[in-house]
Amino acid sequence: MAVLVSVLLAFHSAVPNMAAHLGSLLEAFLPWVGLAVPVLLIPALLRRSALALGALALPAATWLVLFGGQLLPAHRGAAHDLTVVQHNISDENPDPAGSARSLARTGADLLALEELIPAALPAYEAVLTPVYPYHAVVGTVGLWSKYPLVDSRPVDIKPKDLEADWNRGLRSTLRTPHGDTAVYVAHLPSVRIGVRGFSSGRRDESAVALGAALAAEPLERVILLGDFNSTLDDRGLAPVTSRMTPAESGFGFSWPAAFPLARIDHIMTRAATPTDTWTLPATGSDHLPIAASIKLSP
Repeated sequence: MAVLVSVLLAFHSAVPNMAAHLGSLLEAFLPWVGLAVPVLLIPALLRRSALALGALALPAATWLVLFGGQLLPAHRGAAHDLTVVQHNISDENPDPAGSARSLARTGADLLALEELIPAALPAYEAVLTPVYPYHAVVGTVGLWSKYPLVDSRPVDIKPKDLEADWNRGLRSTLRTPHGDTAVYVAHLPSVRIGVRGFSSGRRDESAVALGAALAAEPLERVILLGDFNSTLDDRGLAPVTSRMTPAESGFGFSWPAAFPLARIDHIMTRAATPTDTWTLPATGSDHLPIAASIKLSP
């Protein structure tokens, strides 16, 4: 069992995705595979087996190689040019105005929101606009900024089998003292775990479309914010993660807010440097907001 756990951790990409997307399912919760180590430690101690105890060093070491860096303390306060916040505010949020006030108090320069339903939009606009005079909304995603936003437009990341009014992609140009930066906000389709396994086909198709948009982006510097409905380890997000640098200091689990198990909300950059990232206190959403500081200048 210790060897099997080590193999799953070290060679997770070899687990096939052909049947029920089991590879993506494993990768979505990969850090939690390490819990097998303390579980296996109990029978090893009960049997007083030196061999079993020695074998457990293998998965423990593998986990530390993969994720040990996430346990190191963050270097908060490093030099940066922007602070950005990403938040799926939930289409069932019972207190949109309260959530907006919480986000406004962060002092961030840029806010990206998903599940921004029409009924809640006026509440967010009323609270955020005095602090963030520039904003753009496409479908159910929005962007609020302290710096000017120009050339805002939809990004087509819709899977082919969904209706035409499904709009969850936004691209805008952020005018900063350090030059123009392309900012993308995306909310990839949800995934489901059921009797047929891990249903991520639509999410994967949307990731391919987003990756293509990023590849075609003419501006060198890019900031990408969104709810990607999986972790950075998930191969389904490779069309996006292979082109971007994620802000990933610490585990930063963002979902579900009541007991976070996975980080499915992400902030990524191209030709810019994330210097730190952290989670923020819960709002009325089932996701936690995440924040990152970003250095735009060389």
